[in-house]
Amino acid sequence: MARIELTPEAERSPEEQAVCQEAISGIRGRVPAPMIAWLKNPELARRGQKLGELLRYQTTLEPRLSELAILVTARHWTAHYEWTVHKREGLKAGMDPEVVAAIAARREPALRDDAERAVYDVSSTLLATRRVPEPLYWRGVAALGERGMVELVGILGYYALVAMTLNVFEIGLPEAFAPELGAEPGDPMPVG
Repeated sequence: MARIELTPEAERSPEEQAVCQEAISGIRGRVPAPMIAWLKNPELARRGQKLGELLRYQTTLEPRLSELAILVTARHWTAHYEWTVHKREGLKAGMDPEVVAAIAARREPALRDDAERAVYDVSSTLLATRRVPEPLYWRGVAALGERGMVELVGILGYYALVAMTLNVFEIGLPEAFAPELGAEPGDPMPVG
């Protein structure tokens, strides 16, 4: 059960209502899950969902690369709802199911090209160590371009915020519990 719920439409402040309408009329066509919590500060909700639109739909990275980065982030945070949504989106975008399974199991995936390898290596290294070593940085720039690297870091940061929001407020759980991720200590949902 979520710790925080979407305020019923009739009870929303004018600011909350305006932000919800912006999200619904935008690219997503709906209120994204983390916005349920962010609406407690309507300006955070507005800016957060706009940043999410940009990073999810309007970067130079192909959708399969963005979804790869999002899944690495979801796995890092064991964010079940984020994982469930983006596993589906990643597969639709052409990700190899074996790559998705390897990430879920915290195994090194067999990736198809330099761009996927750069996204995976930069993402997993940055999340694990909080840094990107010089050779890996330049390999990322060679595969993705400078703009692509900036966008990748933006995706990782944004989806870390999403994962933390979903985890803290238990949004989407237990319905979106992803058994392939297993349970972490303190998870409120049963395994399997």
